[in-house]
Amino acid sequence: MPLTATVSGEGHLIIGGCDTVELAREFGTPLYVFDEATIRTRCREYRAAFGKLYPQSSVIYAGKAFLHEALAKILAEEGLGLDVVSGGELGIAQKSGFPADRIYFHGNNKSAEELTAALKYRVGRIVVDNAYELEMLEGICAGMGQKSDILLRLSPGVNPHTHHYIATGIVDSKFGFTPGEADKAVARAMASAHLNLLGLHYHLGSQISELEPYRTGVEISLKFTVEMKRKHGFELKELNIGGGYAVQYVLDERPVPPASTFAEVITRTLTDRCRELGLPLPHLVTEPGRAIVGRAGVAFYRAGATKDIPGIRRYVSVDGGMGDNIRPALYRAVYEAVVASNMLAEPNVKVTIAGKFCESGDILVRDINLPPLYAGDIIALPVSGAYCIPMSSNYNASFKPAIVMVKDGKVRLIRRRENTGDLTRCDTV
Repeated sequence: MPLTATVSGEGHLIIGGCDTVELAREFGTPLYVFDEATIRTRCREYRAAFGKLYPQSSVIYAGKAFLHEALAKILAEEGLGLDVVSGGELGIAQKSGFPADRIYFHGNNKSAEELTAALKYRVGRIVVDNAYELEMLEGICAGMGQKSDILLRLSPGVNPHTHHYIATGIVDSKFGFTPGEADKAVARAMASAHLNLLGLHYHLGSQISELEPYRTGVEISLKFTVEMKRKHGFELKELNIGGGYAVQYVLDERPVPPASTFAEVITRTLTDRCRELGLPLPHLVTEPGRAIVGRAGVAFYRAGATKDIPGIRRYVSVDGGMGDNIRPALYRAVYEAVVASNMLAEPNVKVTIAGKFCESGDILVRDINLPPLYAGDIIALPVSGAYCIPMSSNYNASFKPAIVMVKDGKVRLIRRRENTGDLTRCDTV
């Protein structure tokens, strides 16, 4: 739950000083509630954890986890940078007034239009993913008379022990240069009059709870640096290790190490190995996303129909599902659930929470013990702040949900619920 979560005397879930049952009544369901205090606290934790141990460091928020103008303003105020992966995310950053020099532009298939927009906005770094992009970026820079600061993304071949759909640093991945390709890319970038190669980037994957993959990633990237220094005179001024820090979704999962533990392992490995290899210490960049917003967001649904299959299962259907949270269907992601309108009752009935969409796989939570549920009850799924809204869809012509931000007993609507006009706005007849 968010850091501000409490329970009222009448058994209602309170977040940010606001009664979530009243929020559901006012804004309708499904509803996503973000706690500003939790977001700011997580930003400060990661900045403090890395900054204390390694002052030459920056924390860059991974915008793909969830990006909105209101959030971008908070991130800027808290001193974070922003990792974007598309022209759309870059546009949101621009509209929010996010400082261009703190933006890192990622992506494995950036278009010429996206690269041009990034150069016009003078983003801080373009993270080059492949030889095709390197050649295209060099040509665009030449045409615009600019020189771009870049990092090269490596595919380090590290198994992060996470779901294979979200493991990105393995050998068989669409992302990044293989070692042989990277050697050529370093040589080409260093020879270019329009590219300024500052360093390297890699990203191991998402929802990583183990420490060893981070240690291994640093070691591999530094060994590559030594080889490139010997062959091409390359100097590693910046090392971007990506993010992927896990959050705890359910109570019976092993607790996830805090930011301070990740920071200690990463910075100690970097410092020790640089000393052993005779390398100057680079600027260190890390990119948490889920770890910043995951716990801050809670999804709320209204219970509807119940279906009992004696001896097998009891289904309780809600008014959302895979349209606003596809993660359980896509990754078999697991969630806890609580009855926000009846938090004090004993959870003594096993139910499966089903979505309303026309797919048998539209199940949000399987076989969880909750208090007796009735139509109209408000069900909350904690840790819904990351990847739910960005991956949402209009499947079955459903409306994407409203989003609110709460703080100190006050609520602000940051995205209204969609309507039929939104669904047909781009149609032509």
